[in-house]
Amino acid sequence: MQIVDARGLGCPKPILLAEEALSKIEEGTIVVIVDNEASAENLKRYAERFGYYHEIETEDSNWRVKIVKGYTCQILTKEKKSKKRLLLIVTSHIIGIDETLGRILMKAFFETMLTTAELPNMIFLMNTAVRLTTIDDEFIEIFKKIEEKGVEIFTCGTCLKFFNLEAKLNVGFRGTTNHFVEGISDFEKIVWIG
Repeated sequence: MQIVDARGLGCPKPILLAEEALSKIEEGTIVVIVDNEASAENLKRYAERFGYYHEIETEDSNWRVKIVKGYTCQILTKEKKSKKRLLLIVTSHIIGIDETLGRILMKAFFETMLTTAELPNMIFLMNTAVRLTTIDDEFIEIFKKIEEKGVEIFTCGTCLKFFNLEAKLNVGFRGTTNHFVEGISDFEKIVWIG
């Protein structure tokens, strides 16, 4: 069993290290150690995507993700999953360039979204849009209502760190670039706003 220590590494480094370790074996087990839940979840999705058996254990403030390659059994055989319908990527806290009007338009967009029958499967916020799930109380309440309707909400971890907002995430989860990179194949449609 090979141990891959990916603690302290931001996305997508833990996935790349796991991929490299797995590429060197025909069958066997690797354990990737990470220090945040978002990386553990990304490794889980990576393993599921390629049909690898996986387990996640927490130990102190670390996650140990075991990935098994090359062994097959009936229980691991899965039907190809159908694509999710819509991924919404939000790249700014406003729509357009005018701050005041842009905020009004962004708020109206998400309030209207709440009233529609079909919501996106996932919303990924990046760049200045991270303000909407961290320090903007008005938008936090809107996103909590959207999340209650079953929409997964992720906020870019790199962006949170850049704006020093990591400790202020109030709705959804810390996300990584894998969320929108995987979206290319996992979703039927990707819409960008901001």
